[in-house]
Amino acid sequence: MPFRRPVTPLRDGGYRLRLGERERDAVSGLCDELRDLVEADDESVARLFPAAYGDDRQASEEYDRLVRGSLTSGRLEALRIVQETVEAERLDHEQLEAWCSALNDLRLVLGERLGVTEELYETEIDPRDPRAAQLGLYTWLTWLQGSVVDALASRLPDR
Repeated sequence: MPFRRPVTPLRDGGYRLRLGERERDAVSGLCDELRDLVEADDESVARLFPAAYGDDRQASEEYDRLVRGSLTSGRLEALRIVQETVEAERLDHEQLEAWCSALNDLRLVLGERLGVTEELYETEIDPRDPRAAQLGLYTWLTWLQGSVVDALASRLPDR
């Protein structure tokens, strides 16, 4: 059987989502966990809200005061859309963009927790590594997000 990407563009402008039940459950569960962390402003989501002005603490705090609420609500909205559509077989463009955003956030938080570096990511996962299962999940999320990005990019006009 030929390899199938989990997300493919459809002729009508939508996108087909091919995920198994366990994969859908994994995405849903991860979104639940991330939503709880974002709502609690847990320190593990700090990677999602980096300092806007580097070492200028005052400017970064002012930036946070002005935009943090909208950034947070945008992230929560993307997670909500993924949760609402996780069982769908067809997504529209806006829904797939929400998936792209939520998957990126999931990868950032998980990657930070696991200490993923470019060097680690470029090597094969050692099954004896205590993080092997989580690293496998990170790799799968990367692959899924890549499929989403490719499907979205297929709709960009040729230059």
